[in-house]
Amino acid sequence: MHIVAVTPLSVSPEELARRQRRYDRLAPVGVTVALHNLGTGRQIPRSLDTEEAIAASEAAVEDWFRSADGSGVDAFLPDCVLDPAVGLAGQQTGTPVLGILRLTGHFLRGQGLRVGAVARNESIARELNRKYASYGLGPLHEPTSVLGLSVDDIADDEKWAASIRGRVTAIEADVVINGCSAVETHSAGSGAILVDPTALALQLIGLAAASGAVAFTGAGR
Repeated sequence: MHIVAVTPLSVSPEELARRQRRYDRLAPVGVTVALHNLGTGRQIPRSLDTEEAIAASEAAVEDWFRSADGSGVDAFLPDCVLDPAVGLAGQQTGTPVLGILRLTGHFLRGQGLRVGAVARNESIARELNRKYASYGLGPLHEPTSVLGLSVDDIADDEKWAASIRGRVTAIEADVVINGCSAVETHSAGSGAILVDPTALALQLIGLAAASGAVAFTGAGR
């Protein structure tokens, strides 16, 4: 199964390569992910720090998927836990658009778990709360906890892990979604289990494809 993914913001070649290596490592057998940069134009956000930037990101991702060549592609995937453009129907793109948060959230709630989340800033936290609830999952067990980190901290695994350690122990949930698709997760110690949503989503995609439980409509099968 071949997936084409796109970043939710403009990233450097080095960051794109780092994220691609992460997908290469996390993708299960039978699944490949080709990650693309959303763009470099002035309309493309460089950081999701405001509601306006998040809205611009979603619009740009939607445009990218609509214009992308779906030949040999089984599914599109936004490289973002906020699932920009996941509401697009396959009829609009010709290819299904899968969502990291949608897949992760339904799997966790389907087990009856209490689900929490962390995000690097207030704007992302609010959108994560809204998007999670929009999938019919109800609200998160408690509002997403804010880490207070910058976009540059996404590539700093140790700084991210240190920030999370102080937050997860205070969250009264069974599991906590790490609210960034491109961050390496580490054990948070005591408290709720920290979930890497990208890793989990890819495993679920691989399982669905291998079992034939989902009929992907792309041409790359």
